[in-house]
Amino acid sequence: MRSSVRLPSLRAVAGSIAALWIASASAAAGAALAASIPLASAPTQEAAPPPALPGAENQPGRDEMTPALVDAVSRGLTALRGMQNADGSFGRGRYGRHVAITSLAALAFMADGHLPGRGEHGEAVARALEFVLANSTESGLIATEGSDQVMYGHGFATLFLGEIYGMNPQDTRVRDALVRAVQLIVTTQNDEGGWRYNPVPFDADVSVTICEVMALRSARNAGIKVPKETIDRAVQYVRECQNPDGGFKYMLRGGTSDWPRTAAGVAALFYAGIYEDDAIDRGLEYLVRTALPGSPGARRTHYFYGQYYAVQAMYLAGGQHWDRWWGAIRTELLASQGSDGGWIDQHHGSAYATAMSLIVLQMPKRYLPIFQR
Repeated sequence: MRSSVRLPSLRAVAGSIAALWIASASAAAGAALAASIPLASAPTQEAAPPPALPGAENQPGRDEMTPALVDAVSRGLTALRGMQNADGSFGRGRYGRHVAITSLAALAFMADGHLPGRGEHGEAVARALEFVLANSTESGLIATEGSDQVMYGHGFATLFLGEIYGMNPQDTRVRDALVRAVQLIVTTQNDEGGWRYNPVPFDADVSVTICEVMALRSARNAGIKVPKETIDRAVQYVRECQNPDGGFKYMLRGGTSDWPRTAAGVAALFYAGIYEDDAIDRGLEYLVRTALPGSPGARRTHYFYGQYYAVQAMYLAGGQHWDRWWGAIRTELLASQGSDGGWIDQHHGSAYATAMSLIVLQMPKRYLPIFQR
């Protein structure tokens, strides 16, 4: 994640977005939303069943869960629960009361089956949900006052709402906030097909773009319609960000490859409904060359962010990709867990690192709808 200019006021941003949304909705965006279709067309009753896909969703790898992993997750969830703030949020210091970290923490609990009113940590999820809903504006933007890089937070918060609505579709408050959040993502896609830090369609980068693509996939899985054109344009943008070495650059105007955004780029293609493609194959090969946990020279830049997406990419690829990466990252994360049960990230804080680690370690449980196909 890179730094950006701090927004002067959430209300000012929300007001400008509302104007943009109204103008857009009166023309093409509104029509597209009304006539939107899923990411992949549903087969008719007469159609033959689709061929089995290679991902690990329905094809578990060897010895995915171990007693050591189960114990580490239990201690990690307890530690994460202790990091929750009085208002239900997660994050402290520079990243205090952060909707992205709050949403990721809630997803970490949900990955173990905890929901509002259900499970040992259900109350923590309920409090996090109240915090996110309290910071959902009429324009659709989900952010706290004075926050920067708001589309990161908005993307992760929309993902959280999509997952919780998919698991509890009776909550109309969640549905209303989710619909508004999706509409904001659709109307702020830029001409290149991507998204950037702020909710205005001026420029884009591949890192923020995957946040929005994953959020849209979660919403679509939960029954919220997403315009196919939005996904098609995002796919084209992600493709154009790939370098000849298989890695992904940060923005279209050039740059070197790096493994965290390569992981994000490959995951974006998978979540857009593309499962077999040369771009995916080359991206996976780049990840193995540069970032396989435990291998000599493996890069650790933006470690938790990168592994969050890399493990998803390998999980969706399945087979040997999943078996090899899963065993390596499991060993590495268990070895780096603190005595208090949490993980540490010097830049973004312990709540962020612990939430990301727990989401990764619980992926084989397959509880979250986004990890099911």
